[in-house]
Amino acid sequence: MRRKASLILLALAVFFAALAPLLRWYAFPHLAKIPANEYQTMVLEAKNATLLDYDGLVARTVPKVTIVQTLKGDVEASEKIEKTAGRDVVVWDGLSYVQGPDGKMVSKVPERYIFDAHTQEPVHATGEMVDGDPVRREGIEFKWPFLTEKRDYEYFDAQTRTTAPIHYKGTQNFRGLEVYYFEQTVPWTKVAMPRTMPVKGITPQDIAKTGTTRWYTTVRKFWVEPVTGAPVYGEEIHQEELRGGTLLGGRAKVTAFAGHVKMREDYIEHTVSVIKSNRTLVLLLTAYLPWGFLLLGALLMSLSLYLEARARRPDEPTAAEPAAPRPVTA
Repeated sequence: MRRKASLILLALAVFFAALAPLLRWYAFPHLAKIPANEYQTMVLEAKNATLLDYDGLVARTVPKVTIVQTLKGDVEASEKIEKTAGRDVVVWDGLSYVQGPDGKMVSKVPERYIFDAHTQEPVHATGEMVDGDPVRREGIEFKWPFLTEKRDYEYFDAQTRTTAPIHYKGTQNFRGLEVYYFEQTVPWTKVAMPRTMPVKGITPQDIAKTGTTRWYTTVRKFWVEPVTGAPVYGEEIHQEELRGGTLLGGRAKVTAFAGHVKMREDYIEHTVSVIKSNRTLVLLLTAYLPWGFLLLGALLMSLSLYLEARARRPDEPTAAEPAAPRPVTA
């Protein structure tokens, strides 16, 4: 019985020891993915910002500018692209909506972002765009890969439609989470006018005829939770200018928007809560279960060897019964 039990324990030990790397290196890359029906809303604010008053084309200081960023998954489009791409694909329709302190629209820029559900690498397909302009993204946008590394990544900037490195600057603690801090500086670059202008009847083509151009620079900052690859917090030191042309009445430039954009507190709390929950799920596949199965396999192996050794040990000899006394004869 001991030998039979030791063989069963040995088989279980081998099973769990083999399952540990399979979970980490095979199951995790296939199971961990962004759901196609994801829906997110984020509100950011720039307090005491500079904003262009289009009535007189004068830059004024305003108490607050609000930016609402929405990401909505298009499941039908994802399934359609997957048929030709041969992999799991996510399609996010994004909208960045900027409004002034009076609630009026300053700008709104739609995007369609198509990427691999597992690796977050861009997938190039029809419909990939920013503000109606077809683009071919390189690098990440919005989200880092699962198990983010301490290195620079290529990051896509929607304003310039270009990709540049976003630099790893160190590890920090943010609200009880260990996070990686990344930073990217986009130098002053000439960018397109938004297709939807804040003044009715004025189009980007009308402004182009005046010779006035739009320029932009930003310092982009992200604090990323490395297990999930999700940003827990973000900031931008953002500046936009209108330069040259007859529209400015002889002035060389005027500030269209300048402000330190930060996530609103209630959205920070919600984001941290969601990421902590998702982090546990990812760690189950990458650390908790693989290491647990490996330790369980080692324990079962030790127990199997112990029982096998007991089975091979000879039985203890029993004490001989004393012989019956014999009669004494002469």
